Amino acid sequence: NEMGEYDETAESMAPQIAEFIDEGIVNIIGGCCGTSPEFIAHYARIAEGKKPHQVVEKPKYMWLSGLDLLQVDDSVHLPVDASRFVNVGERCNVAGSRKFLRLINEKNYEEAIGIARKQVADGAAVVDVNMDDGLLDAKAEMVNFLNMIAAEPDIAKVPVMIDSSKWDVIVAGLKCCQGKCIVNSISLKEGEEVFLSHARDVLRYGAAVVVMCFDEVGQAT
Repeated sequence: NEMGEYDETAESMAPQIAEFIDEGIVNIIGGCCGTSPEFIAHYARIAEGKKPHQVVEKPKYMWLSGLDLLQVDDSVHLPVDASRFVNVGERCNVAGSRKFLRLINEKNYEEAIGIARKQVADGAAVVDVNMDDGLLDAKAEMVNFLNMIAAEPDIAKVPVMIDSSKWDVIVAGLKCCQGKCIVNSISLKEGEEVFLSHARDVLRYGAAVVVMCFDEVGQAT
């Protein structure tokens, strides 16, 4: 509470823990600040004989998420009525929208967030964010904007596509995103070693990725 004291008792907290156990979403129950052996004794009694969390079967299709799950499969789990078609909103991209670039330059983030909100309302299943402009601090703007839209549930419900040609910008963005976002993109343009390093970063942060068909020679034909 506001005095730094703990109001919960073992008796009042045990039913809350029981819900987690009964729903099968936990493997280990313990205690931290404010708990005591009395709390743990209560938890042990309600956990006795209950089954731990069961690992779900690996999905057959691609899962993406913001606050909500986006499953890309043959059935229609998308906000648009088209099988396997994923509508990516591209208006939060300084390279593709002069209006969005102007708003970011002017630090008019409220209106810039409104662009993201309208795209989702209009049916975008994913929101692309790109801050690559020579007059912007792309990394700082990416982090700032992603943190702001994360606080807007009507936007944050859909996955984000982190779009940049600068890998440090992408990594900074990955650290801001909840759920499973998309990295746009990686390629073999800088060689296999760099490609694998970038791919490991994507795996580490649990993201999906767009792979471009480029290598040191050029684009695949």
